[in-house]
Amino acid sequence: MRIVSGSAKGRAIAGPKSTSLHIRPTADRVRETIFNVLGQFLDGQKVLDLYAGTGALGLEALSRGAGNVVLVDQDREAQALCRQNTDGLGFTSQVELLAQPVVRALAFLQRRNERFELIFADPPYAARVVETVLDGVTGAALLSPGGMLVVEHDKRENAPDAHAGLTLEDQRRFGDTLVSFYRAP
Repeated sequence: MRIVSGSAKGRAIAGPKSTSLHIRPTADRVRETIFNVLGQFLDGQKVLDLYAGTGALGLEALSRGAGNVVLVDQDREAQALCRQNTDGLGFTSQVELLAQPVVRALAFLQRRNERFELIFADPPYAARVVETVLDGVTGAALLSPGGMLVVEHDKRENAPDAHAGLTLEDQRRFGDTLVSFYRAP
């Protein structure tokens, strides 16, 4: 895996051990398409990466000009990969890693009154939690007005056209993966 574009273009990202079944990094091709939809450059945006895994989505955002990123993952191997990749790309000062379950992290960020222009969520497909992610993000009011929530999920999991003020703007399919783009009002 590599950073697709921006200041760290072409730099390698460490992935999980081949025996890891719980970390599923977003493929380079999928990341490239996501950022083609979002726009190539993120001009200082504040980004949240839920179920971060390797940190690839958040780190790609930093490479494309995001100001800072909060990575969230409860898995120890994922946390180690996020640290390794953040340090290896030289983004340490721009990244905060929350080593806790997503539900706790959302409550924590809400208490800090955080707002993000861009939120990524790539939960384990077997969890079937698209609605839970939408509820958590909207319930914690973490998305800035006009901000985008990008959810990567199994194609068999239904993503609603609208949810608590969020509007489904686009969807892209890659084999068994569906990426849903929601815009805040």
